[in-house]
Amino acid sequence: MSRLFAGTPFDIPPTCDRCGLPEQDCHCPPPEKQYLAPAKQTAKVFTEHRKHKRAMTIVKGLDPEESDLRALLTKLQSGCGAGGSIQQDRIEIQGDHLTRVKAKLAELGYRVR
Repeated sequence: MSRLFAGTPFDIPPTCDRCGLPEQDCHCPPPEKQYLAPAKQTAKVFTEHRKHKRAMTIVKGLDPEESDLRALLTKLQSGCGAGGSIQQDRIEIQGDHLTRVKAKLAELGYRVR
């Protein structure tokens, strides 16, 4: 495939920002993703009852692109001693753990509603 400026003075191959080598020769690891600080995010926590009167604690309002939901889920699961999952943009913890989840999120620095 021919590039737009091939053969002209503007034909400069793209280079890596860190090592300065051409991108095809660069072996730098990809940069780590920067997440938004917990203090700048507000989490909405509530309980939801599923069929057979089973309760689920739901954490909503956190941007999945700006926060590490997988790591947060692990911390909440260990804090509550319960299972859970991530569904779209919300964290679901099995059982009614509203006070524990709110306390854990506040401890981690999140604003909780």
